Amino acid sequence: MRNLSIFIIFTVLIFFSSCRKDFSEELSSGEVSFSKDTVYLDTVFTNIGSSTYNLKVYNKSNEDISIPSIALGRGQNSFYRLNVDGNPGKKFENIEVLAKDSIFIFIETTIDYNEIPDPIYTDSIVFSGGGYLQDVKLVTLVQDAHFLFPSKDANNIIEIITIGIDAEGEEINVNGFYLEDNTTFTNEKPYVIYGYCGVPSNKTLTVDAGAKIYFHSNSGLIVDKNATLLINGEVNNEVLIEGDRLEPIFSDTPGQWGAIWLRAGSKNHSINHAIIKNASAGIIIDSIGNNNSPTLTIKNTQIYNSSNFGILARETNIEGENVVINNSGQVSLACTIGGTYNFTHSTFVNFWNNSIRQYPSVLINNFFSYVENGQEIIETRNLYEANFTNCIIDGNNNIELILNKVEGAIFNYNFKNILLKFNDFTNSYEGIPEYDFEDTSHYSEIILNGEADFKSTKNNEFIIGEASDGIEKANLDGSAKVPTDILGVTRTSPADIGAYQHIIFEK
Repeated sequence: MRNLSIFIIFTVLIFFSSCRKDFSEELSSGEVSFSKDTVYLDTVFTNIGSSTYNLKVYNKSNEDISIPSIALGRGQNSFYRLNVDGNPGKKFENIEVLAKDSIFIFIETTIDYNEIPDPIYTDSIVFSGGGYLQDVKLVTLVQDAHFLFPSKDANNIIEIITIGIDAEGEEINVNGFYLEDNTTFTNEKPYVIYGYCGVPSNKTLTVDAGAKIYFHSNSGLIVDKNATLLINGEVNNEVLIEGDRLEPIFSDTPGQWGAIWLRAGSKNHSINHAIIKNASAGIIIDSIGNNNSPTLTIKNTQIYNSSNFGILARETNIEGENVVINNSGQVSLACTIGGTYNFTHSTFVNFWNNSIRQYPSVLINNFFSYVENGQEIIETRNLYEANFTNCIIDGNNNIELILNKVEGAIFNYNFKNILLKFNDFTNSYEGIPEYDFEDTSHYSEIILNGEADFKSTKNNEFIIGEASDGIEKANLDGSAKVPTDILGVTRTSPADIGAYQHIIFEK
């Protein structure tokens, strides 16, 4: 009886083994297929590893199969790497795929730009057996770049930047490095920055039109006392500043890098035609500066997808024209601790949908607070000016403007020809003087809760359409000061409110 059982088991094993078809037979019947015929690994920087991509191989037949060979077309010299069923390598043999099942192949690459003749690097995954071949193409665009990073020894980063002192009197440091002299970032090839790049005192960083700056995680730009940042983008040739993850899935992901930090005492900054994306805070500006001239002049600039603030201004002086900010985890524009702020033809909105947002698109106050000996201390600072002319303030909250005034300091503000979202359904702001929109000393020609008619808030497209309530509603003096919109289009007279002249959307 025992011998009979062994015989039956042995017979069954032989039977099932004989049912496994070879690869060529299944391919010829069209029952082995792939999730894609080409795997695009998107753009990578030279010598920087890519993300991991996947290919799915399907066996749609009713029989198990064995694939004799899966290999890279360039063999062991290929810059691609594979992982098949958990095993890394560049060639694999006798890979089984069960009936009506599939396997994953994972693909990565690291490519040296100097070792390839063409920046478009290609290869293929070849499936072969029984005289039959089928392949899936692999394509990657490789970019050369300037790589800037703090120096390090064999094990640790040894170059740091001190950014403050903690409550115990200890230095607060970040991994970073200082540029040695006046420096220009050109548009010849991108800059990839690891750690914080510092502009030292009395030096200037100039960024040419068309330059691209990519920051790694926990990286950013710090401009020290008496130092200056000049970003000189142009219409259709903007300066792009974002994180160094180039895959499409990261194209609009907030918080990938730190911030551009213009520290106290830095001066004469100018940002023109820049796109700043996916930071923790697009711009932090702490410089007290001069009340008679701007510490930062920012024009024709877009700031998107900041996990905290688009612009966080603290007791400083900013003049802005054609500025667009959206999708901020806290506030798109925060004018705090007093200061001087003048914005014309700008669009400040917040359609953040990654979490519940407690703050408005625009926040203005004249104080700061801290805790000392268990008590909250509030100190006031003068808000000399907060002037907004021909601007849109909108978003997906009911209240998109907060004026937080503390007595004991100047609090000057003025809004002219503003399209403003402010739906006080609970009457929480009723009777507060700062929200009396009939007060002509602070408000004039306000379009309260009007329709902006943006092209696509989801895609950060804030040009307005023909249904907008802001069409031809701009203040003439403000438009004369800013005669073209952010795209270089000449404004009509009267002009449209916001950073853009309206268009007719295609249906």
